[in-house]
Amino acid sequence: MHKTPPSLTAYAWLSILAAITTMSMKGAAFYLTQSSGLFSDALESLVNLATALAALIILRIAARPADDKHHFGHGKAEYFGSAFEGAMIMAAAGGIGMNAWHHLSLPHQLLNLDTGFAITGAATIINLMVARVLIRAARRHHSIVLEADGKHLMSDVWSSIGVVAGVALADITGQLWMDPAVAILVAANIIWAGLQLISRSVSGLLDSTLPTSENRKIRALLAEFRQEGVHFHDMRTRQSGSQRFMTVHLLVPGNWTVQLAHDHAERIENRIQNEIPNLVVITHIEPIEDPVSFAHPEPYRD
Repeated sequence: MHKTPPSLTAYAWLSILAAITTMSMKGAAFYLTQSSGLFSDALESLVNLATALAALIILRIAARPADDKHHFGHGKAEYFGSAFEGAMIMAAAGGIGMNAWHHLSLPHQLLNLDTGFAITGAATIINLMVARVLIRAARRHHSIVLEADGKHLMSDVWSSIGVVAGVALADITGQLWMDPAVAILVAANIIWAGLQLISRSVSGLLDSTLPTSENRKIRALLAEFRQEGVHFHDMRTRQSGSQRFMTVHLLVPGNWTVQLAHDHAERIENRIQNEIPNLVVITHIEPIEDPVSFAHPEPYRD
């Protein structure tokens, strides 16, 4: 049974360290400038810290091996972590929106913007670097929690850029209402990111299939064995966090020995696992001449 590499928690610790650092920096930027836009940026960093802590906990749970109560491991814990991140993001968006709405009718003078922008810029660079590390690790290890954390940080990067641009425009034009207006736009962007995370988590909990490109690749690998007399049908795949599973019925000549059919099944399983990472392959052998072998629905079609 596949086990989530314990080293993934190192990425969660990196995210926690980055969140603490950028939260402190952006908090200082808000204190110096009194900008609603920079307040929204600082509050999002607080959410970054909460979600990074949640990611650490979830990755530890997901790394647990299969046991007598969880025969397929604990990989689905990642979807709960991702859903939690989505909920936290949307809660932060609500706080940002309420604060911005209050200041929209009561705009106030902005202070020390040069220093505030410099601090925010440095924090944004930190988030950008960490986000790229997390997203690369998520793709390599197929971790939805790391992917959610990385994409959230990347969203934070774009939010910070938009906030700085909007606050600068408000200062240049003297239209101070633009500062809280920018914060409202940031809140809307955060809500969208939160909804996407929650949607993907629900899909994962419902045992969504592998991506279409990987399903087609698996079918192509299976087709290579047709010339050896092995056909297939009723292929099914599902994801459980970083763990992935597939089942398939192999149709072989009825006069084959059990040993011969088993040898072919082993070769097919190894071939697929070598090409598709983190995939547990389960095969079921049936005689190709028996009509009962075809009494199965085909869930996946090209």
